[in-house]
Amino acid sequence: MSALNRVRLVLFCLLFLPLAAFSQQQAAPTPPPDQLPAASAPISEARDSNLVLDVVVTDRSGKPRAGLTQNDFVVRDNNQIRKILSFRAVDSAAPAEPVKIILLVDEVNTSFTRVAYERDQLKKFLLQNGGQLTHPVSLAFFSDTGTEMQSGSSRDGNALLADFDQHVTKLRTIRRSAGFYGAEERLDLSLKAIGMLAATESKEPGRKMVIWISPGWPILSGPNITLTAKEQQGLFSSIVYLSTALRQARITLYSIDPLGVADAATTRVFYYEEFLKPVSKPQDAQAGDLALQVLARQSGGQALNSSNDITQQITRCVAEADAFYTLTVEPVPSDRPNQSHVVAVSVETAGMTARTRSLYYGQP
Repeated sequence: MSALNRVRLVLFCLLFLPLAAFSQQQAAPTPPPDQLPAASAPISEARDSNLVLDVVVTDRSGKPRAGLTQNDFVVRDNNQIRKILSFRAVDSAAPAEPVKIILLVDEVNTSFTRVAYERDQLKKFLLQNGGQLTHPVSLAFFSDTGTEMQSGSSRDGNALLADFDQHVTKLRTIRRSAGFYGAEERLDLSLKAIGMLAATESKEPGRKMVIWISPGWPILSGPNITLTAKEQQGLFSSIVYLSTALRQARITLYSIDPLGVADAATTRVFYYEEFLKPVSKPQDAQAGDLALQVLARQSGGQALNSSNDITQQITRCVAEADAFYTLTVEPVPSDRPNQSHVVAVSVETAGMTARTRSLYYGQP
């Protein structure tokens, strides 16, 4: 089978987006295919009556800004100003339920030697302030056999580091076929992992921040890849599925590229920006629309690269849990299934930038 045909096959198979094993301490077997949900199936229609947005407002230096009120915000859905039904400011002066922060180490898309470097950088982060973290953190590890998540969250960086050290001793070199065939497998494993993570976290209340340390999975898009209408429909269904799953789980996704300055001069670190525009119809769907960095930016998070200081980048992401705003708005009605909606939140204060989920798919 040619590489082109294999690309078309894997994209079409994404319609079903089978969910990978995801456990608290040990990966569980993947359920049989007949027990897997189709990507086009509704996630939870009852939870879509109103749109919940977690908004971070930063100043010119990039520092999160606290102290704003509801009157400072304007929310637009497909260019229509929407009424804010509820408003909550979360900061040190108005504490709420802790934000769940998940640090996920990607051992599938990152080399063994680079994961070892990540370990040193994570150690520095966990041992800041004598190991007393400002927010509860949990660790997750994505490998060939599934995603392993340490049970519970903790502010004790020393205890988290002990768990991490125990896991690192089990690492092995990823023995996967090279070239295109390996890229296909990594894409498949990665999308299964993020889908299962969203499905698992949707059962828990509150906001979650998932910091995915990875250069990202293969984009598998380009001018020489042509898909049939049926294949594009399947890919579009997967795009809608993952976007909806992340939104309903209230996950803000962050990606940190551990390749650092070694990758800074390449076009790869910016190529994902070609796919940031919302996909409104199947005939526009490409595999690049499911890139890690694209999902992160569309969820309201960041895609960080070109720095060897992973510790600082993690700290930068975690700081966005210090001050943010949760807005509930009435969405613009959808007149067709899977209608794309562009969301924009602005603040009236000069020099302030609001960042939140920029896209969702609505149902009539």
